[in-house]
Amino acid sequence: MEEREGSKAADSSTSKVSKTASSSTPTKLKIKLATKKKIKTPASEEHSNKDAAASSTVKKKKRKAEDKGNKSVKKLKSESSSHSMGSSPSLNSKARVSALLDRPVHMHRPDTPPLDVGSVSQTLKDKKIEPSKLKFGFLGLGIMGSGIVKNLLNSGHSVLVWNRSAEKCGDFVAVGAKEAMTPSDVIASSDITFSCVSDPQVAKNMVFGNCGVLQEMTSDKGYVEMTGIDAETSQDLSEAMNERGGRYLEAQIQGSRIQAESGTLVILASGDRTLFDDCQSCFQAMGKNSFFLGEVGNASKMNLVVQVMAGVTLAGLAEGMALADRAGLQQKDVLEIMELTSLACPLIIDKTKAIIEGGFTTHQALQHMQKDLRLGLAMGDGLELPLPLTATTNELYKHAKRLGYGEHDVSSVYIRTRF
Repeated sequence: MEEREGSKAADSSTSKVSKTASSSTPTKLKIKLATKKKIKTPASEEHSNKDAAASSTVKKKKRKAEDKGNKSVKKLKSESSSHSMGSSPSLNSKARVSALLDRPVHMHRPDTPPLDVGSVSQTLKDKKIEPSKLKFGFLGLGIMGSGIVKNLLNSGHSVLVWNRSAEKCGDFVAVGAKEAMTPSDVIASSDITFSCVSDPQVAKNMVFGNCGVLQEMTSDKGYVEMTGIDAETSQDLSEAMNERGGRYLEAQIQGSRIQAESGTLVILASGDRTLFDDCQSCFQAMGKNSFFLGEVGNASKMNLVVQVMAGVTLAGLAEGMALADRAGLQQKDVLEIMELTSLACPLIIDKTKAIIEGGFTTHQALQHMQKDLRLGLAMGDGLELPLPLTATTNELYKHAKRLGYGEHDVSSVYIRTRF
């Protein structure tokens, strides 16, 4: 009994010790640390807003791309199914695609028909011109100059010619003209000298350049500028001639290669009236009418006014013909209808035929029309006059020239409007 009681006492003491030990052992507590709250500042808010906007933009782009891809797949499936069922795309879509595929990178410019210098037109014969006994010189044998010199020679005038490329002088020498080596040589041997070159800068070089006109200009000489120039350039040339005692006349010409060869140009002159009178027999050979418009600069201004009208009109014609072609209309039908309307003038009809034929043989170079539009815009700027139609038209011609059609006929602006 004592042993059992002793063992029980030992057990109870042991259990008490274990309880005490267990109660003295520290318990492990799970402590959740408090996170620091982010302090919002205006800069941080703006940064977060930008991030959110950027992420939303990316998501939108992805959705659009997916939608676009789904639509294109659906379109391909519908087209394939329609082809399998025997249907074909619309004629308008075919026309649009073929138009883009047929766009010419560059069109070869047809050679200008050779000029028969010895032939005399019936128009010139009917004029019965009595030629002046003065000696005349001519600088520049381009498209316009060649036709003018031909009629001067065939009407009995004495003409001394010069051209930058001397080979062009050969045909005229064969029918009675004389050839000079430099522009100053022409002035020295002539009473009155005509100049018909490409642009105002070349016209200035002809006068002020090496072996130029001024070197031989004296009080008994006359100089007639037929190049398409602006009033300021004409005034500069006039002052230079007057300082040497010479007479100056600007004689701007309206017409193209055909009118120059047939002697049916319109001549707009201003400057020295006595020089205008001395040139009357020459003007009769060149054109069907000549006008004296007063002081230097008036003829240049009048010419630019007419050229602006012509340039805008031809651009409108080109766009109309392009619209007819894209709409599936026959351009020959358009021409036939126009011939019966108030639009039936030589300029419109001739250029419409050129568009239909598509060769664009040069009668009036596109680059020269663009030059006149540019000069017309400059004149408008000087007068503070807005010319929005002219400005837009000028851009069309500039683009056509950049595409390589500067030396083609002006009707080739159609290429720019069609494609």
